Amino acid sequence: MVAGPTAWGRIVGAVLAFVNIAGAILLDILTIMSTLPPLNVLNVLLATLPILVVLYLMIGRSWGGSEAGLAGWAAAMGASLLFFGANPLLLLVASGRAVLLSLFVLYIIWMALLLYHTVNEAGVITAIGRTLPGIAHDQPAQALLLAWIFGSFLQGATGFGVPAAVVAPLLLGIGFAPNTAVVAALVGHAWSVTYGSLGSSFLSLMAVTGLPGEVLAGPAALALGLCCLGCGVAVLVLTGGKTAVRQRGLFMLVLTVVMGATQWGLAVAGFWTLAALGSALAGLVAAILFLTYRTNRAPAGDFAPRKLLTAFFPYLILIGVIALGQLVFQDALDRVTLNLNFPAVATRFGWSTPAGAGRSISLFGHGGALLLYASLLTYVWYRWRGPLPEARTARYDGRLIWRKTVKGWIKPTIGIYTLVAMALTMEHAGMTQMLAQALSRNTGPLFPFLSPFLGALGAFMTGSNTNSNVVFGELQQQTALALNLSVPLILAAQTAGGAIGGLFAPAKVIVGCSTVPGAEEGPVLKAAVISGLLIIAVLGGVVWYVSV
Repeated sequence: MVAGPTAWGRIVGAVLAFVNIAGAILLDILTIMSTLPPLNVLNVLLATLPILVVLYLMIGRSWGGSEAGLAGWAAAMGASLLFFGANPLLLLVASGRAVLLSLFVLYIIWMALLLYHTVNEAGVITAIGRTLPGIAHDQPAQALLLAWIFGSFLQGATGFGVPAAVVAPLLLGIGFAPNTAVVAALVGHAWSVTYGSLGSSFLSLMAVTGLPGEVLAGPAALALGLCCLGCGVAVLVLTGGKTAVRQRGLFMLVLTVVMGATQWGLAVAGFWTLAALGSALAGLVAAILFLTYRTNRAPAGDFAPRKLLTAFFPYLILIGVIALGQLVFQDALDRVTLNLNFPAVATRFGWSTPAGAGRSISLFGHGGALLLYASLLTYVWYRWRGPLPEARTARYDGRLIWRKTVKGWIKPTIGIYTLVAMALTMEHAGMTQMLAQALSRNTGPLFPFLSPFLGALGAFMTGSNTNSNVVFGELQQQTALALNLSVPLILAAQTAGGAIGGLFAPAKVIVGCSTVPGAEEGPVLKAAVISGLLIIAVLGGVVWYVSV
């Protein structure tokens, strides 16, 4: 039966009446909400809603970062419109700024994945993993070499779960139990996460807070140096208990000083993309010298320095490209930039964001561009010379590298953009400032101690220090200002806590266990949580002591 003209008229009239009634009700709600005081329990809960949505979906429902980020962004937009006086223009501006901030970070992530697949298909990572254990004669030193140094090197060059997936089976192969191998692989590289992935987490902290890297680099590197010590101790305890600490404690302390000092020096000098990679390389060189000359013994097994140097050749190319790009050709490469200007926006409650440019991106001088140049040079080299004997196939296929790289881009791209958009929507609507006020009023002197735990929570719920810095960086900054604390110190605690918190993120635990037959996710997660929280507690205590 088909409705006639009169019936259609009644249907349209009913719809219009419903829209008018719904609009009137919504207007009444907004009017009532406009009379609420600026800071109360209800508003604080509503400001927390997007973060709670992400937490619930990722922890309670096991959603991925891309799906949970989209839901959190939707929650932020809904709450800002209904309860915080936002308008469509404000949401559009926040989303536009999020595009530039996301690209600033994603440029690194995309090209780091390209470099990883370029060298992995050539057999480079397998060759390094097989050669390194031959340097040492005992398992504690081998565990440090693989889980602590090689894992940190992989984190510096690639990240994204690669260290745990690669190192854990190597530890299993030299005699460690499956669960021990996974936990040690997760813990060992955690200290290098902030400056790892060619500095993507540090760049995200700069982007979200608007502070220059020169201000943030020193305190962050010092906090991560303390974490480096904690991760080294944890690897020894996990793989050999007190005996391992007595046996290789001095070795671990020497390498802590070398790697921590190198990371700090590179970071302060402005080489944020090389800080973790360079410190791990320095640690490897120091380890070879220490094990060779301290004990007056040759390296064990079939260790071949020339073979190891050959395997590291792509990373020497990377270091050379970055050094030339930042020291010699930086001005020329930075001539072409991507940027947009955005209008001023304000909420009905008076919270305003001034007009101005978004995050500027140097198309040819950005760290991502330098990674692209290094990847292309590496690809040309192995196409000419052929892959290493450890490669899975003798055919070095550029199309396969590209397909794997593009496939790996999808989830990080969606996750990073939606979480950045969520964070900027909250910031433009004044929700972040409200949460900062609530934290400053209720935590007071304890906030410096709790700050790294907040960073760890962000990494735990999103599986990424980069995401943690995006979600909580602005909140930590505003809370530090409200409490008259050192902003660089608190942000250092944020990103260091996020780096350590990532080691017990469920997503990373799953990745680590997936490559080790017999590994159990429950016991691994428990051991990783205990190790991580102990390191974070020490870090929090130091930050609190320095603050007071």
